[in-house]
Amino acid sequence: MATIVPTSDEDPALAVVRLTAELSWADAGPEVVEQQVTRLFVEAQECMVTGRWLDLTSLMLTSADLIFSSSKFSEKDIECIFTVICNLVTKSENLDEVPEMAKLICAKIVQQPTDKPALRLKTLFNLYNLLENAYSQFYVYMKALDLAVNGKVTELVIPSIKKLDSFLKEWNLEVRDQRELFLTVSNILKESKSSVKDAFKFRTKHLATFSSDDAYTLGEAKEEAVRTIIEFVRAPDIFQCDLLDMPAIAQLEKDAKYSLAYQLLKIFLTQRLDAYLEFQAANSALLKSYGLVHEDCITKMRLMSLVDLASNESGRVPYALIKDTLQINDYEMELWVVKAITSKLIKCRMDQMNQAVLVSCSTERVFGQHQWQALREKLATWRGNVASVISTIQANKLTEDGTQTIQGLVIR
Repeated sequence: MATIVPTSDEDPALAVVRLTAELSWADAGPEVVEQQVTRLFVEAQECMVTGRWLDLTSLMLTSADLIFSSSKFSEKDIECIFTVICNLVTKSENLDEVPEMAKLICAKIVQQPTDKPALRLKTLFNLYNLLENAYSQFYVYMKALDLAVNGKVTELVIPSIKKLDSFLKEWNLEVRDQRELFLTVSNILKESKSSVKDAFKFRTKHLATFSSDDAYTLGEAKEEAVRTIIEFVRAPDIFQCDLLDMPAIAQLEKDAKYSLAYQLLKIFLTQRLDAYLEFQAANSALLKSYGLVHEDCITKMRLMSLVDLASNESGRVPYALIKDTLQINDYEMELWVVKAITSKLIKCRMDQMNQAVLVSCSTERVFGQHQWQALREKLATWRGNVASVISTIQANKLTEDGTQTIQGLVIR
């Protein structure tokens, strides 16, 4: 965050007013320039004396667009000028006035997003750091995200997205604001191609904000829900999601237009390759309209089918069952197992003598109520086993202590 260091006796704000006024009226001739500079200077002084900081902000921003476009100022000069303007938000004692001041500053900064976008973005983050009101911070951050998109400098905001969880705790946003934030962040990550998984995570968070209690807003989510389904099916390295239980997704099941999209998701999350091939044979045109490549879908569905086998065959999956389920030849079988291992979907070893894959751990495609219950049962069993071991150790210790005591008495 920039710090204002006075270099003259004149107040920094008044110095900026004088500078911008001279720039704004430069073509009008010396007499007009002097007259206008004096008028604006006096007006700015009155605002400061009477504590009208919102009016002063508006006055200082009048020629702000000229500051960015003028060849007279270096980027460092522009940064200093806007640091002075942004610093006005710390002057006002009126809590209702500060958000309005922040909005005025943001509106002027984002006006020409393609002109010095990195500098404009830096200015917005400087403003963000000066604000204490949580909602004003959120407002400025959203403007920064929009500026990054329009100015094509999204790579500059991605580091801040990594801190979003801590920001959310501070902002305490309403559901509608969360919804807007998650969707914007998802689109930025998708556009920048920085992380397909992170983009999908925020899109999932976006859909999770829709509730079955609000039928109107839930209906607005249909197209976004379908896009999320297609992104999941298309993503070559995402094999788990909890979309099926979300109201925004569940509403598609009986929707005349989008029910097939829901059916496709259900196949990928709960069924095997044969179900997908049957679906594709009947709906090939639909899949093409969604931009899905059949061969890529088969690849993903084979891996997900293998994961399903690993989860449901009690740790031992015969080679023959894998070949039949994945519809592959003998020489391909081990290659697909290795592919599942390298994708971190299963942990296993291949028993070639007995023609079986011995699975020690596998990923769950869906982690819903059933999976939580299974985990609870495993933890209860583990807790019981640990308690039994502790009891055995304590019993053995008591026995050893008693034996030592008897031996000590005999020796005495």
